Amino acid sequence: MRVTLVASASEFTIEVSLQQTILEIKQIVEQLLGVPVTSQTLSVSGWELLDGLDLEDYPIVTEGTKIDLALKCTQPHLEVRSKILIVLELSSRKINIEVDHSTETVRSLKDKIHIIDGTPIKRMALSFSGREMDEDFRNLSEYGIGEFSEIAVFLKPMSRLVADPPSRRLGLVVQTSSSLLNGASIPLEMKDSSTVNELRQLLLVRKILPMDDYIFIHKQRIMRDNRSLRSYGVEDGDCLYVFKGTVSREGY
Repeated sequence: MRVTLVASASEFTIEVSLQQTILEIKQIVEQLLGVPVTSQTLSVSGWELLDGLDLEDYPIVTEGTKIDLALKCTQPHLEVRSKILIVLELSSRKINIEVDHSTETVRSLKDKIHIIDGTPIKRMALSFSGREMDEDFRNLSEYGIGEFSEIAVFLKPMSRLVADPPSRRLGLVVQTSSSLLNGASIPLEMKDSSTVNELRQLLLVRKILPMDDYIFIHKQRIMRDNRSLRSYGVEDGDCLYVFKGTVSREGY
């Protein structure tokens, strides 16, 4: 399919596939414009597209979508490179992801993995060279992580005594887009075991939202109707974003 990249006052169209990663698209831009990958930020409707994901992970990107291309100003002669590529070994695939070697912590890496793969943060464990990275506040460099290091991602076993934690009440804020209710912020209380569809129905029944189709997003991840808020790692005080539209991609 074709998408349009918009940079400053100019724009150009490229042919892409759903299986291409955001990083591969940045590499195409680098070939066309000579702009280094590390100097590019791609976004749609204000949402940054992450290097470790592919277009299929973003149903809002369809034929003809305009993708904003922002260029960071850098000083190559003075800049010390801190970005590195690491390899994540997930249960079904391996992916490359770019991280900041000087600032990335175990916890911030877990947040990225949750966005990419949906792995629950509370059950997630990371391992490098046979050693579990069990201290979330540690910098990756403290575990010896460098360029192309391979980090295994796995789930901690659930306790036999506790099959499922009890439900908790969450105080949430549903934030609409500027084109929907003028960007209103809507406070709600729900159980973390509630599904996204139950959230949708609550907003419709209370007539907070007009009857229409909506997409809910948490931490840049599109939420599916049949999954619970807990499964997306939604915590008390979190903000969920709602946009008018549907997820109707063939095979998605």
